[in-house]
Amino acid sequence: MSDKPGGSVRILLRSAVLVAAAVAVPFYLEGFWLQAGLFAMSAAVGAIGINLLTGATGQLSMGHAFFLAAGAYSYVYFASDPGPGLAGLGLPTPVAAVLAVLTAGVAGGVFSPIAGRLKGAYLGIATLALIFLGQHLLFNAGPVTGGYNGRPVPPMELFGFAFADSPALVVAQVPFGALERLWFLGLAALVCAALFARGVLTGRPGRAMNTIRDHEIAAGVMGVPVARYRAGVFVLSSMYGGLAGVLLALVFQRTVPEYFGILLSLDYLAMIVIGGLGSVAGAVIGAVFISLLPQLLTRYSDALPLVAEPGSGGVSPAEAARILYGAAVVVIVLFLPGGLLGLAGRLRPSPNRRIASASTAEKASLRPSPETRN
Repeated sequence: MSDKPGGSVRILLRSAVLVAAAVAVPFYLEGFWLQAGLFAMSAAVGAIGINLLTGATGQLSMGHAFFLAAGAYSYVYFASDPGPGLAGLGLPTPVAAVLAVLTAGVAGGVFSPIAGRLKGAYLGIATLALIFLGQHLLFNAGPVTGGYNGRPVPPMELFGFAFADSPALVVAQVPFGALERLWFLGLAALVCAALFARGVLTGRPGRAMNTIRDHEIAAGVMGVPVARYRAGVFVLSSMYGGLAGVLLALVFQRTVPEYFGILLSLDYLAMIVIGGLGSVAGAVIGAVFISLLPQLLTRYSDALPLVAEPGSGGVSPAEAARILYGAAVVVIVLFLPGGLLGLAGRLRPSPNRRIASASTAEKASLRPSPETRN
């Protein structure tokens, strides 16, 4: 019992150090790393959402990209002013962002009756249809989506503060453009999303979700409304996807239909498998790994063997990244079922293990030697 306060202090200290480091990042890193970090933050928000559905509840979803598209394009539609051939409501951007997340949740709610009754591969095949439906709408609903060319994304404005390159802003002699300002917005969104998901997983809903995943019949016997929980978690996961879509649109500054395809859904499944199923930290680790790998390969393609620069033939950085994390998925499924988070837990000695080792060493030191007994 005495070790718990010390453990809490260590957790608080680690959290404080991480937050301080994250806040200091825009003052020291260049634009490439800030943009890569923002992509990782948006991916982490979406990965947390699908981890609640797949990792904690055991429901396979192949349509997560559909809800990212719903969030991204809804934000653009609600926040943009009408133009030639384009529709928009011109709402304040914070209101547009909230409505975009709710729109993604409504889309998940429309599909939730199916999600409440299907499971496993059957749900995966059913959600796969959302990808094809989404692609059809994105390419053909021109007034809303902009069609093949997409639409520009209005910058976020909060209490008169614009998350854009203008007006000019200098903080501690560091120019703060769109990326520097969006960094703090993305960080706040990620922290709030992670804390809420952690509260869900550690509370009564999380225990019910894990019971449904591990013992569905037992969960029903215990009085857990299985279909209702499955449908509810599907809606919650959809809202996380919508929030990730809004962040992604703000970073890209333009919505592109091709991005929200089946490959993006597969990327999110790879994130939670590589990071660790059923945990918030695992989703974040997997999102950072999957989102940063192709960007790093692109940046350093000229210095890496077997990786060609984009458009020059050979194995492109995107293809090389998919090969690498495809191999990582195979290795983790076979040898590390807990993902990278589980590997870190194995390498880090636990307090109980340290206490047991100290107790064993103390007993060995107190045991009389053969010479003493003689």
